[in-house]
Amino acid sequence: MMLSFFDQFMSPMFFGVPLLAAAVAFPWLFYPTPTTRWIDSRLLAAQNWFLNRFAKQLLEPVNMAGHDWALLLTSLMLFIMTLNMLGLLPYTFTPTTQLSLNLGLAVPLWLATVIIGFRNQPTIALGHLLPEGTPVLLIPVLIIIETISLLIRPLALGVRLTANLTAGHLLIQLISTAVLVLLPLMPMVAIATSVLLFLLSLLEVAVAMIQAYVFVLLLTLYLQENV
Repeated sequence: MMLSFFDQFMSPMFFGVPLLAAAVAFPWLFYPTPTTRWIDSRLLAAQNWFLNRFAKQLLEPVNMAGHDWALLLTSLMLFIMTLNMLGLLPYTFTPTTQLSLNLGLAVPLWLATVIIGFRNQPTIALGHLLPEGTPVLLIPVLIIIETISLLIRPLALGVRLTANLTAGHLLIQLISTAVLVLLPLMPMVAIATSVLLFLLSLLEVAVAMIQAYVFVLLLTLYLQENV
């Protein structure tokens, strides 16, 4: 029976129980945990160096009030990047292709930045809804437009991550199917197509890392506006 290309995005089931929670919790098993030794292992030292450099670069434009988010944002980036990378392996499931999961990450974090802005600087937070020097007749329209643009931010975060990963997975499956079909008919064309598939796989690895970084970077920009 020919399955749909979109079946790969369905959450796997085991005895009728969705394994989405297990897929989300699984990536943390790959990372080494800190030890009580004086000298860390090379893998742990490389991991700590990467996390320190990333947190420093990510929070450099944010003032000191936003540095409390360093652990949360760094962990989120590492979590999303690992889920994206594991989803490129054969016979695996990518939880970040589910819009529900991405919105579940984006909406609470975006809402937290908005609440912080209204709590710490309500005048400035409300001032973002109306640019200075706006004509009186345009004030109601601009307020509505800016409110919609504010509310659409978490949707854009979730849809961007979902769409990029879904498009990449579909393209890989389409090209791999073409290779299997062309192999007995036109071997040379199939070999050339497999080279294209390999290059596309490398591109998807880069996309998996970049999309995780972009997701966290946009959250940092939203945080910068409200602290």
